[in-house]
Amino acid sequence: MLGALNHVAIAVPDLAAAADRYAELGAKVSAPQDLPEHGVTVVFVELPNTKIELLHPLGEASPIAAFLEKNPAGGIHHLCFEVADITAAAETVRATGARILGDGTPKIGAHGKPVLFAHPKDFHGALVEFEQA
Repeated sequence: MLGALNHVAIAVPDLAAAADRYAELGAKVSAPQDLPEHGVTVVFVELPNTKIELLHPLGEASPIAAFLEKNPAGGIHHLCFEVADITAAAETVRATGARILGDGTPKIGAHGKPVLFAHPKDFHGALVEFEQA
């Protein structure tokens, strides 16, 4: 079921400073993109084999705001894996006994594709995102 690692997401307290750091190292860095449905502003750092998604809170109810309260310097937030079929992936995840967060309905993610998140307690402490390829 698992495809390529699409990105590693890092929550950051200062989005511009984080984006600048990767740009200084020669990476291609996207413009910031607000995703109100997810409560975040994102910047993508493109690498030859994957991407880094820099996450910053968008609004006070953002789940990233809560993450940064616990981790003021920021930190790795989640891993995103590509899947061929998001509905089949959700069924497979549930069949293993793992939980899908929210109501289980895919939302449209930063790449304009359906995504789901699995509970970190079911993945050894790592929040895992699945994105339809």
